[in-house]
Amino acid sequence: QVQLVESGGGLVQAGYSLKLTCTGSGRSFSEATMGWFRQAPGKDREFVARINWRGGVIYYGDSVKGRFTISRDNTKNTVYLQMNNLKPEDTAVYYCATRDFGLLTTGDYDYRGQGTQVTVSS
Repeated sequence: QVQLVESGGGLVQAGYSLKLTCTGSGRSFSEATMGWFRQAPGKDREFVARINWRGGVIYYGDSVKGRFTISRDNTKNTVYLQMNNLKPEDTAVYYCATRDFGLLTTGDYDYRGQGTQVTVSS
């Protein structure tokens, strides 16, 4: 069974940091694009970041540029999201997702995790 499991979410104050981890099992994701998107209550899914299989091509959503950093460790089948200077508007459920071919977007992915809640208080 192929799974993606996110961890690292929680409740923090604005200005603090969190690091999310997403680990895959059931197959290797070493050649897949991996990424993160988020969804807040009552809002559309929002793209956060994606990283290609070698880690050389990275994109960030405009709202997180300069604050979030995506990285991956293919030996661990894992993608990370370091989130610094968190803001209340970053509050959402964060999902990791993968795609083998094509662009990874909020609506186009092969696998998605169950999500981890991030809550930022002001």
